[in-house]
Amino acid sequence: MPRPSFPKSLRQFQQQFASEDACAEYLTACRWPDGFRCPRCAQTSAYGLAGRRRWQCASCRYQVSVTAGTILHNSKTPLMTWFWAAYLMTTDKRGLSALLLQQQLGLSRYETAGMMLHKLRRAMVNAARDPLCGEVEMDETWVGGTQTGLRGSRQLRGRNAALVLVAVERRGRASGRVRMEVIPDFAGTTIKEFAARNIATGTTISTDGLSSFGVLTASGYTHVPRTQPSPLQLRQRAKSVVPLADRMIGNLQSWLVGTHHGVSRSQHQVYLDEFVFRTNRRREARAAFQTLLGLGSNRGPTAYAQIQHARDRKLLRSAETSG
Repeated sequence: MPRPSFPKSLRQFQQQFASEDACAEYLTACRWPDGFRCPRCAQTSAYGLAGRRRWQCASCRYQVSVTAGTILHNSKTPLMTWFWAAYLMTTDKRGLSALLLQQQLGLSRYETAGMMLHKLRRAMVNAARDPLCGEVEMDETWVGGTQTGLRGSRQLRGRNAALVLVAVERRGRASGRVRMEVIPDFAGTTIKEFAARNIATGTTISTDGLSSFGVLTASGYTHVPRTQPSPLQLRQRAKSVVPLADRMIGNLQSWLVGTHHGVSRSQHQVYLDEFVFRTNRRREARAAFQTLLGLGSNRGPTAYAQIQHARDRKLLRSAETSG
């Protein structure tokens, strides 16, 4: 079944989602794109209960809320407000901070805006997404402010910044899809696990000369290591050996500073997820709204206690690694 139509302009958006019922109808189509199926008896015959945003199974009479089990589960915030948040989050190229969302939607509390954005970010990671393939560039970077007292760029102990691994597909001279993850160290095992989660076996991976990348060859990849020019040489316009990855890292850091003015270390992965989601859909930003609600309708609810310090993302990463 085709996805429901999506407005092509701000005016169309205002008209299409002008009521709670219209939003509920659209969310229903995103949640059950192949038609309603009762979670209790699996029957497909059901009818909507007027004014209650619920469906009742015609067979066992079990009632299901259109928001139950989704990122909107038990939310007291109107659907129209959620839709506006999703629309602004996916169509503004600069991204959306909690303060800006609060101002744009006239929300009374900053905390409400922040929680909405964090819940939407949880809907941005599709566990079934296809791995990167073809030719890929991989590089590591530190994300966070400068810090005095450090001895070398490889020092892990006492770091306030987060260590991030970046992989970018090459499509000619342009960038394709991207993956980013916070990693604990530079170890070969860490590199190997990242590649297994994000890059298809047989892919050609270009990196700098970091020795930890050497595990890629034994892991089923064609590894092309090259010596990276020094930071001074790069500033003097020497060519990077991973130019697409470097460009993506620069875009990430500019976005974090320009839109969010920095983020807490515990939430770094969540913001990386948003950056990856937005980047991979940069040529179809408005369709990203539809994708966001579609993924969110299958992501399940996330409690505040899990969102705090991104505990749910840590558990998900642990499950992916053990799997």
